Amino acid sequence: MKAENRFLGQPLEFWANIKLISQKLGYTERNTSRIKVPSLDEIRQAYVKMHLGPSRVIMSTGPTDFGNLLAEYFEHRAEFLNEYARPRLMNKNKAQALFNKLKKELSPHCPLPMNKQKGSKRNYAFFTGIVNMLIEANVGNHSCDYDPKELTSFTKDGFPVRSLSRRIDGAFPSVVNPVAIWEIKEYYYTTTFGSRVADGVYETLLDGLELNEVRQALNLPIKHYLMIDDFNTWWNMGRSYLCRICDMLHMGLLTEALFGDEVIERVPHIVKEWKYQIEHPARE
Repeated sequence: MKAENRFLGQPLEFWANIKLISQKLGYTERNTSRIKVPSLDEIRQAYVKMHLGPSRVIMSTGPTDFGNLLAEYFEHRAEFLNEYARPRLMNKNKAQALFNKLKKELSPHCPLPMNKQKGSKRNYAFFTGIVNMLIEANVGNHSCDYDPKELTSFTKDGFPVRSLSRRIDGAFPSVVNPVAIWEIKEYYYTTTFGSRVADGVYETLLDGLELNEVRQALNLPIKHYLMIDDFNTWWNMGRSYLCRICDMLHMGLLTEALFGDEVIERVPHIVKEWKYQIEHPARE
């Protein structure tokens, strides 16, 4: 998923309202599993209950331009997550079958890490392996760091000028001066949506904020991706965090968010963009 252009570049007050309205009215429709689209009247009532003035959103004569834009975003977020992201999220069995299929077809040499489970649950990290194999199949002769074990850094004239606060899951072509970095969140064995999963979303937000500063300060067009999977974790238990991911994307903190088997379609195109950026560097 890429961001819808009309919601990019909105001021922080727009996102402050999106977050507060979502918190007050909820992210999902009551007694259903669908993402909620609040009505303008519900939004007005939410402001009143929060002892805030609703006049910037809706007046006696009808919604303001700002109110209409809020309503349009809520509709877009719900439509995307309900109709596009939801059917693309896989369960463990589907991810394992896709992993085995690609492993047989591609005979990969890239890392295929194991998950962190024990006993009978110990197996390959299926989604990470899928992503790694798809990247390797399309990266050509370029190098790629599938498992950086150090902080992402940016240098100028051989001297470090920025470094991120966290280690990330992958970098192209290297964790030093990357063109692209990505995070992979797969939770096939999770039974509750705990703080570990929630923290993963907020870690991505931190990465996005730091990368935006790097882009602005160093004029570097770094791409930033989040790839997630497991239907039960993200849809049955974590729909509010899917909304947060959609919000981060439109706040410009992610280049793209990929959901489940969407990676089959999108990763080859994405890698092609990375290669072009390496092979055709922007002139100073």
